[in-house]
Amino acid sequence: MSSSPSSLLPVNPSSNHEGNGQDQDHTQVVLVGADGQLGKTLAKLWPGSSLANFSTLICLDRSQLDITDTAQIDEKLKELNPDIIINAAAYTQVDGAETDRAAAFAVNEQGVRNLALWARKSGSWIIHISTDFVFDGAASSPYQERQATAPLGVYGESKLAGERALQEIVPQRSLIIRTSWLYSEYGRNFLKIMLSLMADREELGIVSDQIGSPSSTHSLSNLIFAIISQQPESGIFHWCDGAAISWFDFAEEIQKQALNVGLLSRQAKLRPIGTEEYPTPATRPAYSVLDRSKALAAFSPATQEWKQELALVLKELKPV
Repeated sequence: MSSSPSSLLPVNPSSNHEGNGQDQDHTQVVLVGADGQLGKTLAKLWPGSSLANFSTLICLDRSQLDITDTAQIDEKLKELNPDIIINAAAYTQVDGAETDRAAAFAVNEQGVRNLALWARKSGSWIIHISTDFVFDGAASSPYQERQATAPLGVYGESKLAGERALQEIVPQRSLIIRTSWLYSEYGRNFLKIMLSLMADREELGIVSDQIGSPSSTHSLSNLIFAIISQQPESGIFHWCDGAAISWFDFAEEIQKQALNVGLLSRQAKLRPIGTEEYPTPATRPAYSVLDRSKALAAFSPATQEWKQELALVLKELKPV
């Protein structure tokens, strides 16, 4: 990433940052959904990035900004006057969405629409995080951005509705990142669930017929930093850590590395199972590998092979 202030997203000419004490080259970035795993990772990595020298990151969790509340949005964002809004807020309970459609759409569609309407008035840019669940999993090669969407469940439907709201309201000032199998050292995710189960159980059955790609919040954060460091582009970009593996494959690698670094003291037996042996309220895509070549070409973010990304996160989990 460039560390030159002139390469940062330019301050929107329609906004006045003098009241915030910002100089003309300074970029004001507001992170919404700062209490999630991506938000926490972005906040941790930001001070060590080149952006910290020429921009300010303001982190807002749900208690500070509820994106379903238009009055809160108007009040808080008017006060902060951001050049860029990173929307990491989302309803992410894939199975819960099947029985609480209203809650999923309130955040994933209406909340995004609220941010988009504010950005249209203010001139702010929005970087929005979406999901591989907008696809039906019928493909056999990595999904490109232009391919047809067909969500299998309410969660995917709600996230796709949010994408469409952005493209309808601020098509030239919004950038959507679809990502898959997101994990980190924070919150509840597949990595941390596996580590807990592997420590407690002698044997685990892991789904082996759903194929996708893990995405570390660290690599996704690096992509977001690279986007902000350059002249922005609008549209949809895919991001993952480049693998095409099953949940079983991922679990095997988690256990192997965790044993090597001392996060696990014994090996559990891992047994591959079919999706039909692990029924869930929401149907998952059988194949959801994302083609990240467009993002790599456009932004040249720092990247590592997926196993190295896993090692990085496990290192963060290991007690000092």
